[in-house]
Amino acid sequence: MILQLLLGSGVGAGLWAMAANSLPPQSLALGKSHGRLAHDLALVNRQPSDHHARKLALAAAGVFGPGAAATALFALGLPLGIGAPLVAAAALGVAGFVLPDILLRANAARLRNEFRQTLAAYLDLVWIAVAGGAGIDSALTGAATNGHGWAAEQIRRALDTARLTRASPWSALRDLGDRLDIGDLAELAASVSLAGCEGARIRASLAARTRAMRTRQTTEAEQRAQAATERMSLPVAILFLGFLALIGYPAINQVLTGL
Repeated sequence: MILQLLLGSGVGAGLWAMAANSLPPQSLALGKSHGRLAHDLALVNRQPSDHHARKLALAAAGVFGPGAAATALFALGLPLGIGAPLVAAAALGVAGFVLPDILLRANAARLRNEFRQTLAAYLDLVWIAVAGGAGIDSALTGAATNGHGWAAEQIRRALDTARLTRASPWSALRDLGDRLDIGDLAELAASVSLAGCEGARIRASLAARTRAMRTRQTTEAEQRAQAATERMSLPVAILFLGFLALIGYPAINQVLTGL
């Protein structure tokens, strides 16, 4: 059962839903997702009940795991006492409860970066279509049909929903940006809405938006590379100190034994 919860199956979400239904209404507010967590869950296409089920499963495994290990060792004649299992259960329980949130934020950050890269390419296609004389609506729809991957699928699905509901495409893009917490998409929708409603010069606006996104992506990539280089300095320093200790130990040992 715990393994199924850890794997995030539908059974795990169902078990969490059953447990939540048995709680009083006041406690159900603790299981709701708000703010950034709700945006991250929407981005990775995960239900809040599934996420909370993973948190509870990992926390339960962390709490009961040390006790089960201590019991097994006690049965083998190797008692550990009660202090170490209690400390380990508290630490692993907290770590298990927090770990899904950390992994969710890391996965959501990766997907947002991937979405921004796809959006930059999408803007290039829209700009080319508009420069060729296409209308803004047809340019948005036509550029979306040429994309691949989950990000392009999200844009395509939002535009299809807008077409079926007879809503404006820029409103669908703005709603998608708000749901996934991607500010670039909301800014694109604002620029496109000016062209659709007020006849603003969309070609220059799209070109400027594309250049700004490319510049920011390049800057962020350079910052990530610099951060990775700085993180590598500590292992290299430790390796160098270990090398110095290895080659210097014989000489130091000879000096100490000679005294």
